[in-house]
Amino acid sequence: MIREFIGDSYAPHGYCLLWDPWLVWTMAVSDGVIALAYFSIPIALVTFVRRRRDVAFGGIFWLFALFITACGLTHVAALWNLWNGAYAFEAAIKAVTACVSLLTAIILWPLLPKAIALPSPTRLREANMALRAEIVEREKTEAALVQARKMEAMGQLTGGIAHDFNNLLQVVSGSLDLIQARTGGDERIQHLCGAAISAVERGRRLTSQLLSFSRIQRIELRPTRIDEILAGLKELLTRTIEPAIVLDFDIDDAPDAVLADPVQLELALLNLAINARDAMPDGGKLTITLRRQRLEGREDVEDGDYVGISVTDTGVGMTAEVLARAFEPFFTTKPVGRGSGLGLSMVFGMARQSGGTVTIESLPGKGSEVTIFLRTAKGALAVKASPRQAAPADVTTIVGLKILVVDDEPIVREVVAEMLADLGCTVLTAENGERALVMIEQENPTALLLDFAMPGMNGAEVARAALARNPDLRIVFATGFAQSDAIDAVLGDRAIVLRKPFSPSTLAQALRSAIAA
Repeated sequence: MIREFIGDSYAPHGYCLLWDPWLVWTMAVSDGVIALAYFSIPIALVTFVRRRRDVAFGGIFWLFALFITACGLTHVAALWNLWNGAYAFEAAIKAVTACVSLLTAIILWPLLPKAIALPSPTRLREANMALRAEIVEREKTEAALVQARKMEAMGQLTGGIAHDFNNLLQVVSGSLDLIQARTGGDERIQHLCGAAISAVERGRRLTSQLLSFSRIQRIELRPTRIDEILAGLKELLTRTIEPAIVLDFDIDDAPDAVLADPVQLELALLNLAINARDAMPDGGKLTITLRRQRLEGREDVEDGDYVGISVTDTGVGMTAEVLARAFEPFFTTKPVGRGSGLGLSMVFGMARQSGGTVTIESLPGKGSEVTIFLRTAKGALAVKASPRQAAPADVTTIVGLKILVVDDEPIVREVVAEMLADLGCTVLTAENGERALVMIEQENPTALLLDFAMPGMNGAEVARAALARNPDLRIVFATGFAQSDAIDAVLGDRAIVLRKPFSPSTLAQALRSAIAA
């Protein structure tokens, strides 16, 4: 049967070609080359599929390999039949090839939409570029987050340092005030005490800046003498700005006062000056100017009279893209670790909280001008330094009051108690919140002079528990470190916060305000 299947039952194909050598050998060589090529293609496909098992449509590759192998066999049969008449053998091979090709076609057509949906090399490149850009943006965001956490940790650290330093300043200033009050006839001692108190005031200003940096101190809007702020800023910048940068202050048109928090305003101007310095690595000119201006028709502020405080540099300037994002928190063009991206956002927040606004004008290579617009303080001059000794009217109001002083620092309690005793008050002391609550029930004090940062219960928790026991109790927070939100949650607008270090005058005024509330 096999002999008949591949034998000479029929005339060979060469007979049909009249055994023309050219035709016979052309057909033979062509069929042989095609067959070899067909047999090599399945080997390549199978090798590819076996090594790349992650490639989609692997099954169709196997069918293609079988189909092409069958096609190669048809050419082998055609080559055999040039000299033999095994047409049954050739027909069988073609039948197998037909079945495989039909099966391949049936499976291939439903896969065509999926194959068309596969991304092209161009789309893959675009997706890869988008992925890289996303990775870069993610890395920037992570770096900004790390920087923000560092800033938060630094803020907590500076807040703690400010608390301890304010306690020390309170002891020093309180002792000096007591010495000054008890040695009124000795001019030399009075002079030395005054000099020491001036140094304490400079220390208090420094701790106020630290508390502003820690971002836990509430903004206190009041009429502020801008000329005094700029005078102190000029002294600071003169010592810190590089000699290659020329400082110019044009502040002759300074108003009597603007409505702002003096510490926050000073910190904002310092931020702008530092940004201007960084924009001039090779030196330049930094100019701070004041001008009165009436703003009308703006959506961000009410119509009225304002003072524009401009900080101008001759540095590298900003592109339109950078300018559009300048006020975004954590956005910075400085390398990671050199800029937090919070400077301009803090300046903008301070201005908006003060009822003003901020504008920026800048061109690449031409420098930048940042202007803070603040409302003028109408009908009220900025409060100048008040006498440290209590006014008779304040003393008359609080004399005889029973005051409970709560502070975890023994030396602070002792000095504050002496100050209150000199003001004519009956003084009780407690070292923590738990002891204070017991004494409130036993002694029924009129007012509570309360520190905020203490071990165990903090000041806000003590105040809440104390008011639950005695709703008529008057509370004054005397602290160098206070979380404004925690205090507001207990007392709201009635909260009276006395910042350490305080003088007998401010102590008497705070107690008088608490009693009158």
